[in-house]
Amino acid sequence: MNLPALIKSFDDLPQIVKIILALPGIDVIWVIYRIIRSVNDQNIFGVILGVILLVGSFSILWIIDIICIIMNDRVWWF
Repeated sequence: MNLPALIKSFDDLPQIVKIILALPGIDVIWVIYRIIRSVNDQNIFGVILGVILLVGSFSILWIIDIICIIMNDRVWWF
């Protein structure tokens, strides 16, 4: 699997599509993106935190994602 290409394809999505993917219930896609990005960067802490977010599914995360996408055109992560 080519992780850098997958990460780049997510980063290159139009901003409106990124915002739609950040809506509640669909936001799990961005959590999986964070895990993949952490694996690619060999960031163990990021992988563990991503799995916790995936299992815990914090309800406020989608709001943070939308704000970060609007301001920086990408989701926030370490």
